[in-house]
Amino acid sequence: MKNTKFSDMSTEELIKNQKTLKTVNTIFAVVLFMLFALNIFIVFMKGFSAMNVVPIALLPILFLNLSNLKEIKKELESRK
Repeated sequence: MKNTKFSDMSTEELIKNQKTLKTVNTIFAVVLFMLFALNIFIVFMKGFSAMNVVPIALLPILFLNLSNLKEIKKELESRK
């Protein structure tokens, strides 16, 4: 996402970004959940490895995207 402020964007751009971000977050959350489940399975079968840290390292990306989504929603509400 660009480094523009949400207040500088038009309403149409905000709605477009909101829809895109919702879709990306949903897909990312599903993939991250599957990665967690796969890692749990691998830990029980082969033991712990350094690759088991990857889902934990990717989790902040989901939280940042959710935070941006909340900011967009707040900006859209303030414009109504």
